[in-house]
Amino acid sequence: MTDKTTLPELPLHEWQATKLTLHLILQIIGKIRLKMTPRKNHWWYVTEYLSPKGITTGPVYYEDGFNSFEIVLNVHKSQLEINNSQGEEKIIPLSEGISVADIYQKLMHSLDSFHCRPTIVDKPFDVGVEKRFQDLTEYNHYDITYVKRFWRILGWVDSVMKEFSGRFYGKTCPVHLYWHHMDLAVTRFSGNQCPALDPGARLSDKDAYSHEVISFGFWAGDETVQEPAFYAYTYPSPNGLDKEPLSPEGAIWVDSNDSPMAFYTYENLRKEKNPREALLSFFESSYQAGAKLANWDIEALRVKALSEL
Repeated sequence: MTDKTTLPELPLHEWQATKLTLHLILQIIGKIRLKMTPRKNHWWYVTEYLSPKGITTGPVYYEDGFNSFEIVLNVHKSQLEINNSQGEEKIIPLSEGISVADIYQKLMHSLDSFHCRPTIVDKPFDVGVEKRFQDLTEYNHYDITYVKRFWRILGWVDSVMKEFSGRFYGKTCPVHLYWHHMDLAVTRFSGNQCPALDPGARLSDKDAYSHEVISFGFWAGDETVQEPAFYAYTYPSPNGLDKEPLSPEGAIWVDSNDSPMAFYTYENLRKEKNPREALLSFFESSYQAGAKLANWDIEALRVKALSEL
C-alpha cells in the first residue's frame, strides 16, 4: 500500500470477489433510491455519491416528503448506516462472510422499522447474476482493505472530475456513481437533441441519450477490460473521432459498441509525475476531439478565468 498522497494499486484479480459483492450492495441501495426518488432527467435521480464516510444515497424522502432517510456505506467503520430525519439509526455490520442475502434482508427490515416499505425489482441488473437478492448467499466477500482502497481512488477521481466539470458553462450532470456498472462519471451536454433511438432500445438508453453528450468516467474493470481505467465517449459519435489526438501519452482510442471510445488505464496514470494534470489532460483532449467534430460551440461553453471577465 502506498502513502496517503499517492494513488494505490488496484489489481482486479486480487479483489474480484469483493468487488462483485460491493457492486451488488450498491445495486440494492441504488434500486431503493430509484424507487423512491422523483424522476430527474437522464437518470440523475438514481445515482450515489462519494462522501468523507464512504458512499451515500444522499437524502431520500418518504411520507410525502415529511421524512427522509439516508443510506451510507461507511468504509471506515465497515457498516451500512441507515439514518432518518426523526433521529433514528440502524446499523448493518459489513465483514467477510456476510452475504448479500443477509444485507438485503436486514436493510429492508431497517427501512420497514422507519415505516418505509420500498418495493424494488429485487434482482441484480446487468452483472450476469440471475438470482434474487434475498437468495444471494454465495456472494459474501468483503475485504475491507480493497473496499477502502477503491473508495479512496474514487474520492480522488471525484475531486478531479469536479474540477474539470467547473470548466464548462453548459448543462453538466453531478459527478456521481452509477450503480449499474459501478462507474464514476460526469457528462457534458451540448443542448442539442439526438435522433430518437429504435423503439426496441432499452428505456435507460432512450433517456440517457435523448440529447448530445460527451461523457467521462472511471471504472474498476470487468471481464472484458481486466484492469481499472478511464474512458470518454461522444454520442452520437462523429465521423473521424478516432483520428483526433489524445493526451497524455498512453491514451488511445478503442472500439466500444462500434464507436470510438477514448481509453486510458489507471496504471498509466499512476506512472505520471503529476497524475491530476494528466487526468485533466485526458478529459480535456477527449472533450476537444468530440466537441470539435460534433460542432459544439466550444468557446461559448468555456468557463473563463476570472481575469478574463
